[in-house]
Amino acid sequence: MNIFTVGATGAIGRPLLNRLLSEGHKVSALAQSEEKASSLRQLGVTPYVGNILDRHNVLECIRSSHPDVVINMLTSLPKQYTPEEMKAAAARNDPLRLAAGENLLFAMQQVGTRRYLMQSAAFLYEEGEGLADETTSFALQASPGIQHTAHVYQQLENQVLLGNGIEGVILRFGFFYGPGTWYAPDGSVADQVCKQQFPIIADGKGLWSFVHIEDAAQAIQEAVKGPVGIYNITDDQPISMAAWLPAFAQWLKAPAPLHISAAECPSVDRLYYATRLRGASNAKAKRELKFRSRPLMWISS
Repeated sequence: MNIFTVGATGAIGRPLLNRLLSEGHKVSALAQSEEKASSLRQLGVTPYVGNILDRHNVLECIRSSHPDVVINMLTSLPKQYTPEEMKAAAARNDPLRLAAGENLLFAMQQVGTRRYLMQSAAFLYEEGEGLADETTSFALQASPGIQHTAHVYQQLENQVLLGNGIEGVILRFGFFYGPGTWYAPDGSVADQVCKQQFPIIADGKGLWSFVHIEDAAQAIQEAVKGPVGIYNITDDQPISMAAWLPAFAQWLKAPAPLHISAAECPSVDRLYYATRLRGASNAKAKRELKFRSRPLMWISS
């Protein structure tokens, strides 16, 4: 199968590309620079140097590669996970992803490519009882930052769901962990935990859904040929901040995290994640994509 990828140089890119190539697919990718193109070429990927915001450029890349499937894993997130960095990144990331989706879908329709895989989020569901499934609405009435992000992801998904003739596969991922992520031992969150700068907030009962990047890559690989639809790609057992954060600190051999009250929390969005976040069910992905997830690394080790 001929597959065109965007966002292939991110944390999930390397395991994804390795899986696709090992399965015998012909893989091409959009690269932002000659340096990144060279690294892709060394893996056996055909690179196209271009600008995702240039619709004509994107069309020429898709026309040249003429893929059966387009995989869009593009993000523009900071290496440092801090409120300031995340706010600045949102101003860049949101319009980038929306424009990228529009340009890719436009190019696909011009060339005749139908299958499109895109990255969404499994940690933006509205509050409610039990784990959220793929029919659960996003948290469109949450704290301001969460609400804004939820609206952006709804727009991104609507691009696919309303696309004329598009075979859309929407993969709602949990929080990525593993090499190259914020939760790797050398990642930004790990660094903050080691410095006791990532506290448990209030009761810490918000349920977090994680997924290892290798498991996420496996899900994408299966989704290339699997049924169209929306899938939560998360581990089997969402876990509260009050449980995962102390275990993460212990795994890192770091001091125990501090504990602050809701009143001491500097951000209503951080308070939301800590106390009101809803976990997601991966039952559909396990059933229809043969998805399998490893136990959370710092809980199982």
